[in-house]
Amino acid sequence: MKTRHLMMAAAMMFASVAIVGCGDDDENEIPMPPGGETNTNQGNGDESTTPTLKTTVAAGPIGTDGLTKKDDYRTSAGWENHLTWNLANVHDPSVAYYNGYYYMYGTDASFGNAHNSATNGKHFQGKRSKDLVNWGYVGGPFNDAPSWMLDSINSFRAKMGLEGTLTYNDIKGQLGYWAPVIRNVDGKLRMYYSIVCDNFLKTGGTVFDNSWNIWAFIGMCESTDPENDVWYDKGFVTCSSSDKGIDGWARSSTGDWNAYCFYNAIDPTYIVTPEGEHWLIHGSWHSGFTALKLDPTTGKPANPVGDPWASNATDLQQRFGKRIATRGISRWQASEAPEVIYKDGYYYLFMAWDGLDVPYNTRVVRAQSVDGPYYTSRGANYTDGAENTKVYPIVTHPYKFKDGPGWVGISHCCVFQNQDTKEWFYMSQGRFPADYDTWAPNAIMLGHVRKIVWCPATADDLNDLWPIALPERYANVEQTPIKTSEIPGKYEFINLGYKYGEQIAADADYLVFNEDGTMSGPLNGTWEFDETTKYLKLTSSDGKFEGSGNNLGSVIVCVERERDWEKKVESTLVFAGFHKLHTNTFWGKRVADLDSK
Repeated sequence: MKTRHLMMAAAMMFASVAIVGCGDDDENEIPMPPGGETNTNQGNGDESTTPTLKTTVAAGPIGTDGLTKKDDYRTSAGWENHLTWNLANVHDPSVAYYNGYYYMYGTDASFGNAHNSATNGKHFQGKRSKDLVNWGYVGGPFNDAPSWMLDSINSFRAKMGLEGTLTYNDIKGQLGYWAPVIRNVDGKLRMYYSIVCDNFLKTGGTVFDNSWNIWAFIGMCESTDPENDVWYDKGFVTCSSSDKGIDGWARSSTGDWNAYCFYNAIDPTYIVTPEGEHWLIHGSWHSGFTALKLDPTTGKPANPVGDPWASNATDLQQRFGKRIATRGISRWQASEAPEVIYKDGYYYLFMAWDGLDVPYNTRVVRAQSVDGPYYTSRGANYTDGAENTKVYPIVTHPYKFKDGPGWVGISHCCVFQNQDTKEWFYMSQGRFPADYDTWAPNAIMLGHVRKIVWCPATADDLNDLWPIALPERYANVEQTPIKTSEIPGKYEFINLGYKYGEQIAADADYLVFNEDGTMSGPLNGTWEFDETTKYLKLTSSDGKFEGSGNNLGSVIVCVERERDWEKKVESTLVFAGFHKLHTNTFWGKRVADLDSK
């Protein structure tokens, strides 16, 4: 199973900055039997053993002064600077609040593979923060793949009648450590992590043998002391699974994407419903996302999953989970990274669309039950793959304001709440565009935190709310009430539609909100602001809000205070909004007074 991370890394990065890599792993395998409980930073598995390394948590110069922040962190990307990385070297993050800190862990990825120089806590390295702006380094849960993974590979291959028993050295150079999800569960941090093996299934080797790749696996570990990198592995949870039977693994060529696996066991998200049910939802590129019900006590599947193959999809889904979403374009589909949250009676499913470099964008659908069906803002059933090209709103998309290079690759998000304010946040990596002045823009992975605003889908129903990320990154600016008198001014306006592989730039003309309630520029018409809801109602008189054959009349955008990173202004007004019958999201930021030139 050749998953998108390895393929895209090969296509887009030089070898020295590959998105995954584990060439410096220690030679000694750490014993982690399935279902066992092993201190993942101690080779002897003794839970009482004192950790050998205490991680020093220190926020560094990157990010501590927002107005001089170095988004291009190449000069400090080396391992010798890891305690000052802040949000440098972040990929596929997941965040949970624990013991006074927001802890974040992510995929093994760093500029120049600097993370491979770690001697402890090498895989799924993380950060922690009190304010969501300044982040200090924390190590990951382990240095080597758990032994249950190799045991599972050999057991599955033997049952399939394939020859040869693989050793850890046979696979260690082909392993990827991807996209963990972290949650605070019953007073401990619980992590579900993904490890993939890129060896070919038939021979177990690295030379193409007309077979698909070996499975991806999801395991679980827990900690009550993440500050000191003390984690205990709980073993196997699930793995990639096929509906093509025990012997359906043949592949005609490396250009054949009729994937052997139906469910791809990477990119897990984890949710506890208001009723106390625990669910693991995962999937990437292969056929869609699955919802697997878990035992609340163990965190393992409520029913044994069994061998990872079946003669049909129905049998497979009875054991490996119910398919809750599919892009529907083929068995190999460009969607991944499900993230599910619950708010006000709905489960919102965020997902990444398209390739992980420039095209990456985020969509969202919702359901009244965690296992679906999930619907678009227009009411189409996404669980069945309906209207797969019309999934709106767009939560993020590659974009560019006027005074900076802009950002691409803004997806594979986690979504979480501020512990105190209960505001919702979106976090992902961001990358520079291909024409940025650097030899490897896609290898610079900077963590982005953005506030989410809950926007009405129409001006006629202010209770039908959908999440949109703000156009500027979160900077914890002072949130004084916004007055109507502040709205007039000149705004950079981005009509954020879907353009595959393109940055959408701010309109050449300013969007001008005049003091008399009129607006001009990219939109002509009127505006009204509600100081209580912070809803800005834009009514177009020139047909710019037409969509789906209808004159939409008015659109609601939500106004907030955020930092203007491009112009280096500490606080300005920004907005985000959409209309459910329009294909675009609307982003803007105030950049000048009416009388400025």
